Amino acid sequence: MKESNPPPSFEQVVHIIDDDEAVLDSLSMLLDSVDIKNATYPNAQSFLTAHEGDRIQQLSGCIVLDIRMPGMSGMECQQRLDALKCPLPIIFITGHGDVPMAVEAMKKGAIEFIQKPFREQELLDCIHHALTLNKTAQKRAFQSLDIVQRCKSLTVREKEVMERVVAGQLNKNIASELNLSQRTIEIHRANMMEKMRVKSLAELMTLLLTNE
Repeated sequence: MKESNPPPSFEQVVHIIDDDEAVLDSLSMLLDSVDIKNATYPNAQSFLTAHEGDRIQQLSGCIVLDIRMPGMSGMECQQRLDALKCPLPIIFITGHGDVPMAVEAMKKGAIEFIQKPFREQELLDCIHHALTLNKTAQKRAFQSLDIVQRCKSLTVREKEVMERVVAGQLNKNIASELNLSQRTIEIHRANMMEKMRVKSLAELMTLLLTNE
């Protein structure tokens, strides 16, 4: 079996977890043949150990997970990953008798299950779909973090002004409520808009709604 050290977390990697060494080798060779980075693990615990702590939340890619394995099962691994807030989409590999279990796994968040024996292209299609979902989710997460950082850059007064601007209050009403001059409110509002990197109230509203 090929030894696999997980690449840096910012790279999209397909993590294959299966107790069957032949399956690990064949799937790894398949992904290598289409230039998809991958890492293999003989059991669920080895994956969790390799990415213990906060590292698991920083992973990018997807997981191909056997539903039946000695020790920690695929279902139990899914529960652990959910508790650890692992962001990777899961594709389950199942045997004929495991379909009801796989359906239950999908109800708990798995994006797909493939029944053995499966066609290589069927698996590749599922993996490409999972990687696309992961990339989209990452983009949203990065955008959300950026918005949070912009909000953190505001002073207390600028935040107070922003809250009232978003609520639809006019500058003169905000000035009266905060016991400040209208000119002071205009300055705070301009500074707030600059820090939030928006040019209009509509743009600010869209930005904040995106982060909800």
